[in-house]
Amino acid sequence: MQESRLFKILYRLLDKGEATACELAKDFEVSVRTIYRDIDALSAAGIPIYTAAGRNGGIRLLEGFVLNKAVLSEKEKQEILAALQSINAAKNVDGSETLQKLSALFHTHSENWLEVEFSRWGNQESDNRKFERLKDAVLHCKRVKIRYAGSDENETERIIEPLQLAYKAKAWYLKAFCMLKQDYRLFKLNRILGLEVLEEHFVPHEFQGQADTHESDYNLVTLRFPKEMAYRVYDEFDETQIERQENDGFIVSAKMPEDAWLTGFLLSFGTQVEILSPDSLKAILAEQAKNIYEKYKS
Repeated sequence: MQESRLFKILYRLLDKGEATACELAKDFEVSVRTIYRDIDALSAAGIPIYTAAGRNGGIRLLEGFVLNKAVLSEKEKQEILAALQSINAAKNVDGSETLQKLSALFHTHSENWLEVEFSRWGNQESDNRKFERLKDAVLHCKRVKIRYAGSDENETERIIEPLQLAYKAKAWYLKAFCMLKQDYRLFKLNRILGLEVLEEHFVPHEFQGQADTHESDYNLVTLRFPKEMAYRVYDEFDETQIERQENDGFIVSAKMPEDAWLTGFLLSFGTQVEILSPDSLKAILAEQAKNIYEKYKS
């Protein structure tokens, strides 16, 4: 308890510059005598702390003192504060107190330059609530019953052991062990249509699924886009995958999984995409386009 109070006194002085023994005693709910004992303990530990008598007196640190003792560079301090700022901006984690403490300790202040939202547009409350419930289930090792919309167009009810939340390719995923499949699975949070955190606990273990499938396992897909699709091309693909053409169009070459997701993704471009290769993908998309035409031609 004393060690915690000593640290709080220290960062209070670093942040505010000075304080009286009475103010510190009131803040930490101890006697003035205890505060003076704490000051002696800090001084004995090598902290340049002193008391000044008189009307404008109080407890101060030697001017210019910073607790880092050159352990961290200015860049490292800024990186730590920026990381905490990003956590605090996420609104799901309150890191403001920690940010304030470290800012005082470093004599450095981090600007509010970043805002992070876990939710989709227009769905903030629902998405954040889902994220928080799954986060608690991961931290407390509780099984979860979910209703999940799979890529095979079927909804299934499963009991899973949630292991880790992961953000990849513009979406949140849940790494988990699926009791139904008796295997590790990766669940997209947007497709979890309902969930119930159970009181059943499990022993945490390392995820051993295919969440980190390498691009080398995918086929190379080559696409052509007109110049009007520049905004979508740069939204969806890395610059190294894009080749600008003389007519201001684009050729994109990227390794992607040939599955239902890819078909839907390409259809979202309508007539503004041309598949150059592979031929198998051309046939799949042509069949899908034909089915859409047959559905709406009347």
